[in-house]
Amino acid sequence: MNIATKNITIQNEIFTLTNQRALFWEKEKALIFSDLHIGKTAHFRKNGIALASHIMKNDLERLSILIEYFQPQKFIIVGDLLHAGDNSDVDKFCDWKSQYPEIKFCLVEGNHDKISKKLEKKLCLDLRSDSLEIDDIAFVHDFDKSNSKFQITGHIHPGFVINSPVKRIKLPCFAQTPKQLLLPAFSEFTGLDTRNIPKKGSYFVFTDSEIYEI
Repeated sequence: MNIATKNITIQNEIFTLTNQRALFWEKEKALIFSDLHIGKTAHFRKNGIALASHIMKNDLERLSILIEYFQPQKFIIVGDLLHAGDNSDVDKFCDWKSQYPEIKFCLVEGNHDKISKKLEKKLCLDLRSDSLEIDDIAFVHDFDKSNSKFQITGHIHPGFVINSPVKRIKLPCFAQTPKQLLLPAFSEFTGLDTRNIPKKGSYFVFTDSEIYEI
Protein backbone atom coordinates (compact mmCIF):
# COMPACT_ATOMS: atom_id res chain seq x y z
CA MET A 1 0.00 0.00 0.00
CA ASN A 2 1.38 3.39 -0.98
CA ILE A 3 0.88 6.31 1.42
CA ALA A 4 0.85 9.71 -0.28
CA THR A 5 0.66 12.79 1.97
CA LYS A 6 -0.03 16.50 1.68
CA ASN A 7 0.23 19.08 4.47
CA ILE A 8 -2.43 21.74 4.94
CA THR A 9 -2.85 24.49 7.55
CA ILE A 10 -5.91 24.74 9.79
CA GLN A 11 -6.06 27.41 12.49
CA ASN A 12 -2.28 27.82 12.25
CA GLU A 13 -1.80 24.09 12.81
CA ILE A 14 -0.24 21.66 10.32
CA PHE A 15 -2.35 18.65 9.37
CA THR A 16 -1.33 15.86 7.03
CA LEU A 17 -3.83 14.53 4.51
CA THR A 18 -3.32 11.00 3.22
CA ASN A 19 -4.57 9.13 0.20
CA GLN A 20 -5.67 6.41 2.64
CA ARG A 21 -8.74 8.40 3.77
CA ALA A 22 -7.27 9.64 7.05
CA LEU A 23 -5.74 12.81 8.50
CA PHE A 24 -2.82 13.11 10.92
CA TRP A 25 -2.29 15.93 13.42
CA GLU A 26 1.35 15.85 14.50
CA LYS A 27 0.97 18.16 17.50
CA GLU A 28 -1.68 15.93 19.05
CA LYS A 29 -0.19 12.68 17.69
CA ALA A 30 -3.73 11.97 16.49
CA LEU A 31 -4.90 9.93 13.53
CA ILE A 32 -8.26 11.34 12.49
CA PHE A 33 -10.86 9.64 10.32
CA SER A 34 -14.61 9.11 10.01
CA ASP A 35 -17.22 6.68 8.72
CA LEU A 36 -15.52 3.35 9.28
CA HIS A 37 -18.98 1.69 9.42
CA ILE A 38 -17.86 -1.44 11.25
CA GLY A 39 -20.55 -4.09 10.94
CA LYS A 40 -21.93 -2.99 7.59
CA THR A 41 -20.93 -6.16 5.74
CA ALA A 42 -22.26 -8.40 8.53
CA HIS A 43 -25.51 -6.39 8.54
CA PHE A 44 -25.92 -6.94 4.80
CA ARG A 45 -25.19 -10.66 5.12
CA LYS A 46 -27.73 -10.96 7.92
CA ASN A 47 -30.31 -9.47 5.57
CA GLY A 48 -29.60 -11.92 2.78
CA ILE A 49 -27.08 -9.94 0.73
CA ALA A 50 -23.90 -11.95 0.28
CA LEU A 51 -20.81 -9.78 0.76
CA ALA A 52 -17.21 -10.85 1.12
CA SER A 53 -15.85 -10.55 4.66
CA HIS A 54 -12.51 -9.21 3.36
CA ILE A 55 -14.04 -5.71 2.90
CA MET A 56 -13.75 -4.83 6.59
CA LYS A 57 -10.48 -6.74 6.87
CA ASN A 58 -8.96 -4.52 4.17
CA ASP A 59 -10.10 -1.37 6.01
CA LEU A 60 -8.47 -2.55 9.24
CA GLU A 61 -5.28 -3.53 7.44
CA ARG A 62 -5.06 0.02 6.06
CA LEU A 63 -5.49 1.36 9.59
CA SER A 64 -2.70 -0.89 10.84
CA ILE A 65 -0.37 0.40 8.14
CA LEU A 66 -1.25 4.01 9.03
CA ILE A 67 -0.52 3.25 12.69
CA GLU A 68 2.88 1.91 11.75
CA TYR A 69 3.57 4.92 9.51
CA PHE A 70 2.46 7.74 11.87
CA GLN A 71 2.82 6.11 15.32
CA PRO A 72 -0.27 7.90 16.69
CA GLN A 73 -1.05 8.12 20.38
CA LYS A 74 -4.78 8.49 19.81
CA PHE A 75 -7.55 8.07 17.27
CA ILE A 76 -10.19 10.74 16.80
CA ILE A 77 -13.08 9.02 15.01
CA VAL A 78 -15.44 11.68 13.67
CA GLY A 79 -18.60 9.61 13.70
CA ASP A 80 -20.04 6.37 12.37
CA LEU A 81 -17.49 4.02 13.81
CA LEU A 82 -20.30 1.45 13.66
CA HIS A 83 -23.02 0.83 11.11
CA ALA A 84 -25.78 -1.18 12.76
CA GLY A 85 -25.05 -1.80 16.42
CA ASP A 86 -23.41 -5.01 17.62
CA ASN A 87 -22.69 -7.95 15.33
CA SER A 88 -19.91 -10.39 14.39
CA ASP A 89 -17.89 -7.66 12.63
CA VAL A 90 -17.74 -5.69 15.88
CA ASP A 91 -16.15 -8.73 17.56
CA LYS A 92 -13.51 -8.79 14.83
CA PHE A 93 -12.90 -5.06 15.27
CA CYS A 94 -12.44 -5.48 19.02
CA ASP A 95 -9.93 -8.30 18.41
CA TRP A 96 -8.02 -6.02 16.02
CA LYS A 97 -8.20 -3.08 18.46
CA SER A 98 -6.71 -5.19 21.25
CA GLN A 99 -3.38 -5.12 19.38
CA TYR A 100 -3.05 -1.40 20.17
CA PRO A 101 -3.71 -0.94 23.91
CA GLU A 102 -1.44 2.12 23.96
CA ILE A 103 -3.64 4.10 21.54
CA LYS A 104 -6.43 6.20 23.03
CA PHE A 105 -9.72 5.77 21.12
CA CYS A 106 -11.91 8.89 21.05
CA LEU A 107 -15.32 8.60 19.37
CA VAL A 108 -17.38 11.59 18.30
CA GLU A 109 -20.73 9.89 17.81
CA GLY A 110 -22.43 9.81 14.42
CA ASN A 111 -25.95 8.97 13.36
CA HIS A 112 -25.10 5.26 13.00
CA ASP A 113 -23.43 4.95 16.40
CA LYS A 114 -26.26 3.35 18.37
CA ILE A 115 -24.21 2.20 21.33
CA SER A 116 -25.68 0.58 24.43
CA LYS A 117 -23.80 0.57 27.73
CA LYS A 118 -22.96 -3.08 27.12
CA LEU A 119 -21.58 -2.32 23.67
CA GLU A 120 -19.64 0.69 24.93
CA LYS A 121 -17.91 -1.55 27.49
CA LYS A 122 -17.13 -4.09 24.76
CA LEU A 123 -15.59 -1.43 22.50
CA CYS A 124 -13.35 -0.13 25.33
CA LEU A 125 -13.60 3.47 24.16
CA ASP A 126 -11.55 6.06 26.04
CA LEU A 127 -13.88 8.92 25.11
CA ARG A 128 -17.41 9.01 23.72
CA SER A 129 -19.11 12.33 23.05
CA ASP A 130 -21.38 14.23 20.64
CA SER A 131 -18.50 16.62 19.92
CA LEU A 132 -14.88 17.21 20.83
CA GLU A 133 -13.00 20.51 20.96
CA ILE A 134 -9.21 20.82 20.96
CA ASP A 135 -7.80 24.35 20.90
CA ASP A 136 -9.83 26.25 18.27
CA ILE A 137 -10.99 23.18 16.38
CA ALA A 138 -14.26 21.30 16.85
CA PHE A 139 -14.77 17.70 15.80
CA VAL A 140 -18.39 16.89 14.95
CA HIS A 141 -19.91 14.24 12.72
CA ASP A 142 -22.05 16.62 10.65
CA PHE A 143 -21.39 20.34 10.18
CA ASP A 144 -23.03 22.47 12.90
CA LYS A 145 -23.96 25.94 11.67
CA SER A 146 -24.43 27.16 15.25
CA ASN A 147 -20.80 26.43 16.15
CA SER A 148 -18.42 29.29 15.30
CA LYS A 149 -15.27 27.17 15.63
CA PHE A 150 -13.52 25.59 12.67
CA GLN A 151 -15.00 22.11 12.30
CA ILE A 152 -13.56 18.80 11.15
CA THR A 153 -16.49 16.66 10.04
CA GLY A 154 -17.53 13.47 8.28
CA HIS A 155 -20.97 12.04 7.39
CA ILE A 156 -21.18 13.15 3.74
CA HIS A 157 -18.75 10.61 2.18
CA PRO A 158 -17.51 13.30 -0.24
CA GLY A 159 -16.57 12.60 -3.82
CA PHE A 160 -15.39 14.76 -6.71
CA VAL A 161 -16.13 14.26 -10.40
CA ILE A 162 -13.33 14.64 -12.93
CA ASN A 163 -14.41 14.78 -16.56
CA SER A 164 -11.73 13.39 -18.85
CA PRO A 165 -11.90 13.03 -22.64
CA VAL A 166 -12.33 9.29 -22.13
CA LYS A 167 -14.79 9.01 -19.24
CA ARG A 168 -16.29 10.60 -16.15
CA ILE A 169 -14.28 9.64 -13.06
CA LYS A 170 -15.59 9.89 -9.49
CA LEU A 171 -12.95 9.95 -6.74
CA PRO A 172 -13.03 10.37 -2.95
CA CYS A 173 -11.76 13.66 -1.56
CA PHE A 174 -11.19 15.98 1.37
CA ALA A 175 -13.03 19.32 1.09
CA GLN A 176 -11.69 22.42 2.88
CA THR A 177 -13.45 25.76 3.37
CA PRO A 178 -12.66 28.65 5.77
CA LYS A 179 -14.96 26.97 8.34
CA GLN A 180 -14.69 23.25 7.70
CA LEU A 181 -12.60 20.27 6.68
CA LEU A 182 -14.84 17.49 5.42
CA LEU A 183 -13.22 14.05 5.64
CA PRO A 184 -13.73 11.19 3.19
CA ALA A 185 -15.35 8.02 4.47
CA PHE A 186 -12.59 5.76 5.73
CA SER A 187 -14.34 2.58 4.67
CA GLU A 188 -14.06 1.83 0.98
CA PHE A 189 -17.49 0.16 1.19
CA THR A 190 -19.35 3.47 0.94
CA GLY A 191 -20.81 5.52 -1.87
CA LEU A 192 -19.48 8.93 -2.89
CA ASP A 193 -21.66 12.03 -2.56
CA THR A 194 -20.72 14.62 -5.18
CA ARG A 195 -23.76 16.88 -4.66
CA ASN A 196 -23.74 17.78 -0.96
CA ILE A 197 -20.08 18.68 -0.55
CA PRO A 198 -19.18 22.34 0.19
CA LYS A 199 -19.54 24.41 -2.97
CA LYS A 200 -16.69 26.84 -2.37
CA GLY A 201 -13.31 25.68 -1.19
CA SER A 202 -10.35 23.48 -1.98
CA TYR A 203 -10.79 19.85 -2.91
CA PHE A 204 -8.05 17.31 -2.29
CA VAL A 205 -8.80 14.40 -4.59
CA PHE A 206 -6.76 11.24 -4.24
CA THR A 207 -5.93 7.99 -5.97
CA ASP A 208 -3.97 4.95 -4.85
CA SER A 209 -0.73 6.86 -5.38
CA GLU A 210 -1.30 10.65 -5.38
CA ILE A 211 -3.21 13.57 -3.83
CA TYR A 212 -4.28 16.40 -6.14
CA GLU A 213 -5.54 19.82 -5.06
CA ILE A 214 -8.35 21.15 -7.23
